[in-house]
Amino acid sequence: MESAGCEEMHDIVIVGGGLCGLATALALHKKGIKSVVLEKSETLRAAGAAIGVMPNGWRALDQLGVASHLRSTALPLQGTRMTWIDKGKEQYTSNKNIGEVRCLKRSDIVETFADALPPNTIRFGCEIVSVEMDPLTSLPSILLSNGKRIGAKILIGCDGSRSIVSSFLGVKPTRTFRISAIRGLTTYPNGHSFPIEFVRLVSGKTAVGRLPITDKLVHWFIGVQQGTDTTFPHDPELIKQRALEATSGRPADVQEMIEGCDLDSLSFTHLRYRPPWDLMLGNFREKTVTVAGDAMHVMGPFLGQGGSAGIEDAVVLARNLANAMKGDFDGKKVGEALDEYVKERRMRVVKLATQSYLTALLVENTPLLTKFVVIAVMALFFRNPSAHVEYDCGHL
Repeated sequence: MESAGCEEMHDIVIVGGGLCGLATALALHKKGIKSVVLEKSETLRAAGAAIGVMPNGWRALDQLGVASHLRSTALPLQGTRMTWIDKGKEQYTSNKNIGEVRCLKRSDIVETFADALPPNTIRFGCEIVSVEMDPLTSLPSILLSNGKRIGAKILIGCDGSRSIVSSFLGVKPTRTFRISAIRGLTTYPNGHSFPIEFVRLVSGKTAVGRLPITDKLVHWFIGVQQGTDTTFPHDPELIKQRALEATSGRPADVQEMIEGCDLDSLSFTHLRYRPPWDLMLGNFREKTVTVAGDAMHVMGPFLGQGGSAGIEDAVVLARNLANAMKGDFDGKKVGEALDEYVKERRMRVVKLATQSYLTALLVENTPLLTKFVVIAVMALFFRNPSAHVEYDCGHL
């Protein structure tokens, strides 16, 4: 089956070689299904420095066969310590009742995924410009920035919050919170003395978070409230300067942590999200095209579940596709399998996105009445605020 005008034809093409794209390729590989990953960067990318992985994420990583290795790269976090500096208030919550929580360096995850894939699965320097349906075959056709056109029997968009594949599906654009985030890593060659716990320091409109990864490496972030039209510097030195300005007056170890940061790890971005109602009503499958990860359900980092949700997507998607891929290609069967995938994931990500969105309203500078309403809604629907970690995506 050749697609008119296409120079290549593949069974499955995954757009985006980030965390979710590589997880999806690995999940398919585990099921004996070959795929090609198109990544626009020239090397493996790990934007975001690090992510927290909770029990649900570890269940998904176990299914991919990489959990044991990744556990060796990070220490288990013992709990969460929240400090409101202006109020002189502190609250500690142990992770004993939650389960395994670790902060993983993103590059460790994507490199582990990539190493477990067959050679030549990932193609670097492949930036897609558009997606359309081939009029002769009714299969997706991908146009690259170099003018090359690639055909696919199945197309999976893992191309992030500004996904071209999502746009093709008619999904509404993502929105931005009034919060921006600076993220980074700091290495302590002689070791740090921080407790192995998630620490969050809040003062005014700024929050600083610190998560030890190892006894020598720390992930940190700064959440700053500002307008959605704010422009951000890309130069690491300027980002570092903004971080120091945002944390002026904080404890000395915070300033020292930023001063000694790994410049290459720094990022400064608006936090984006897809509203829960768009997830509930959105179309995430057209013929043999679908999306996963942030391309489907980008959410704020307030639950720490964005990355793990993308890995869950990979497991569920590969499980559903495996049965449909037996024997000769059948577009109808594949479409039904993708519908099952979307159906299975929709309510999970709607719940995550809703809880994350409501939490953002509490964090943002919203009217007091709005905060009271949000608190009431969360007490009604999210009585156990950590219930989201109990989810099990099932066997691959």
